[in-house]
Amino acid sequence: MLGTTRIKETTKTKDFVSASSGMAESVCTEDAFARFVSLENTYQLEPYTRFGVRAATVILEDVLTGYLLEEKYEAQRAAELSLTMCTVIKERVKELRIPRFKIVVLVYISQPKDQGMQISSRCLWDATTDTFTSHSFRNSSLLAVGSIYAVYHE
Repeated sequence: MLGTTRIKETTKTKDFVSASSGMAESVCTEDAFARFVSLENTYQLEPYTRFGVRAATVILEDVLTGYLLEEKYEAQRAAELSLTMCTVIKERVKELRIPRFKIVVLVYISQPKDQGMQISSRCLWDATTDTFTSHSFRNSSLLAVGSIYAVYHE
């Protein structure tokens, strides 16, 4: 019976759901608990606190500079660095604990060889609550542009 589990007993608690099968395995996930919880709407249309643009900009500058200061441009390495930096930036911005904002992080890395790079983005935007910050970094062999978008989620 590999891959199949018959659930005999289900126990709900505040933090997790534990389900025991006939093979003495147990499954504990917060996602399973979330299926049983129904939340009321708050009808909160505006955030209680504003998104910290300056703090996010400092994080963006710090990560771009820290990762790319001594880096030489290589196409494969640039793709890996871009993904890594996006993850690090997003986690550090989430540590600011500003509730109800969706965070989107983009990092572009290019080689500056007598060419231009134009970056544009479009999205549905509420100018009173949504915001963004951007920073560019350049060394002798690469150019990087990072952006953080904070979109309020009702």
